[in-house]
Amino acid sequence: KPAPAPAPAVRPAAARPTERIPHSPMRKTIAKRMLQAKQSIPEIHVSVEIRLDKLMAVREALNQQLAAEKVKLSIGDFVTKAVALALRRHPDLNATFEPDALVRHGEINIGIAVAMEGGLMVPVLHHADGLGLREIRQGTEALVQATRAGKLTTQQMTGATFTISNLGMYGVRTFDAIINPPEVAILAVGAAEKRPVVEGEALVVGTVMTVTLSADHRAVDGATAAEFLRTVKGYLEEPATMLL
Repeated sequence: KPAPAPAPAVRPAAARPTERIPHSPMRKTIAKRMLQAKQSIPEIHVSVEIRLDKLMAVREALNQQLAAEKVKLSIGDFVTKAVALALRRHPDLNATFEPDALVRHGEINIGIAVAMEGGLMVPVLHHADGLGLREIRQGTEALVQATRAGKLTTQQMTGATFTISNLGMYGVRTFDAIINPPEVAILAVGAAEKRPVVEGEALVVGTVMTVTLSADHRAVDGATAAEFLRTVKGYLEEPATMLL
């Protein structure tokens, strides 16, 4: 029996050259602030699952009404609204920690984390608790466009009292976000996805989203963080309550 032919030699893939990419001013700022946050803030992380079936139905109905205006509400818009209203009820999350005092802010200004080429910026939606869903969508779109065009004003870049970071559009189920100093909390929003849920004695399929709150444990205890998330969950699972 003839010996089998030797296997052909595998030619190694050409190695990519090593590159040294200087940090941009934006990346240097991000690195400095994230290091500051991790070194100086003792974080607590609390997560909750939120069922969105009612919200999805409301969103679809509203988007049909808004189609003529070319406005399309996102799940994130409902999250922004729910968070802003929840901060009214839980002012310790809308605050800054100082060595001798917790400073509760009078305004509720939501920072919206926006990914862009080479980094991340957090433009600010001012007085978010007083905005309707249409205004939140239009305001958020304007901030995203200005961010990516490099045309943010000073007002649009300053004054945030709480930040939302949303990676749901990338299919991420859950993650922990780093607090944006001098704020005391940030909400990480995951993807809305079909999952098995228990309904009575039956197992059904529902739309579920996981959100995770990172909070400064010097300013916020676990129970306070949990109560805030329970309020956010209540608004999103029963979206009509945001009208009350």
